[in-house]
Amino acid sequence: MCHRHRLLPVLPVLLVLAGSIGLRAQPRSSSSLPPDRFRNGEATLRAFAPISEATRQSVVKFNVNGETVALGTVVDAQGLVLTKASELKPGTLTCWLATDREVRASVIATNEDLDLALVRVQAQGLKPVQWAASSPVVGQWAVTVGIAPTPHAVGIISALPRRVRPERALIGVQFQNGSSVPRIEEVLAGFGAEKAGLRPGDVIVAVNGGKVSDRQQVVEALREFREGQTVKLRVQRENSQFDAQVQLMVAGGERLGRGSFSQERASRLLGAVSPRAAGFEDVLEHDTVLPPWLCGGPVVDLDGKALGLNSARAARVSTYALPRRIVQEALERFLASAQ
Repeated sequence: MCHRHRLLPVLPVLLVLAGSIGLRAQPRSSSSLPPDRFRNGEATLRAFAPISEATRQSVVKFNVNGETVALGTVVDAQGLVLTKASELKPGTLTCWLATDREVRASVIATNEDLDLALVRVQAQGLKPVQWAASSPVVGQWAVTVGIAPTPHAVGIISALPRRVRPERALIGVQFQNGSSVPRIEEVLAGFGAEKAGLRPGDVIVAVNGGKVSDRQQVVEALREFREGQTVKLRVQRENSQFDAQVQLMVAGGERLGRGSFSQERASRLLGAVSPRAAGFEDVLEHDTVLPPWLCGGPVVDLDGKALGLNSARAARVSTYALPRRIVQEALERFLASAQ
C-alpha cells in the first residue's frame, strides 16, 4: 500500500484541525464542535483505527490482582514483553492479549535507571513490535495503541530526546548561613542524614568519592540521585573523618512548610502523574494525555512503527517515552544477562 493511501484514514482528523483554525478567525459557539471530534474524542480515535488494528497484536495489558496497572510491548514471538517496571506492584501478575485471552506472567529482569522491566508471558506466536527506522521529528503524530481496535489516545511529538533530571531528593540537612563551607547547622527529623547519625557542626568533604569544598557543590552532586538511592558522604567531625551512607528522600509539603508541594497536591493540580516521572537520561516527549496505567506500551507513527515506549505521565499534557534506540539497547542487555 502506498504512503498516500496509508494516510487516508487520518484525513478526517486533519479536516477537524483545519476547522478549528478557522474558528479563530470567525468566532463561533463552543458547542459547534461535537465532543467526540476533539483530539481524544471517539470520532477522532476511530480515524486512527487502522493503525491500532495493525499494531494491537504487539501490545498486551498487565493486571496485578485483577487491576490493570500497565500496558506492555511485545518484543519476542515466544512471550517476551517490555513494560514500565514501577507499575508492576507486588501481587499476582497476569496479562491480557489482544485475542481477549488472559495468561500468566512473570518478571524476568528490571532496569531501575530506565524504569523498564522484561516480562515473560505464557503465550507463544505473539507479534513483536516493529520499530521505526527514522528519527522522530517535532510535530509528527504520536499514537498510543493498546489491545483495543481503536487507540487509547493521540498527540504530537513536542520535544526531541533529552535528559530529564530526577525530582529533587534530599539528605535532610540545612547548611550554616553566611558561609560557603558545607557545614551542617540543622539535621531534619526523619530524613536519611538523621538516620545515618550526622550532627550539627559536621562538614561534608566528599560525595561518593568526589571532593567538595562548598555547599553548592554538595547540592549539585546530590541532584544526580533519585529518591531511595543511597550516597556515601565523607564527613569531617572535629579532628576526625568518617564515611556515612545516607538515603535520599523527596520532601512532602508537611516537612518543608507551606511553600512546598507534595506529590499528591501536584497530582490534583496537573492530573495523575506517574510515581516515577523523572530521572531519565533520554526521553522523547509528546503531548498525549495518558493516565499512568497506560504507560509501558508503544507510541507509534502513522505507519504503525514504534517511536518508543511510553514511560511516564509527566504533567497535565506531557508524556515521556523511552526512545526506540534506548529500548533496543536495554533489550539487548537484558537478553545478554539472561544467557
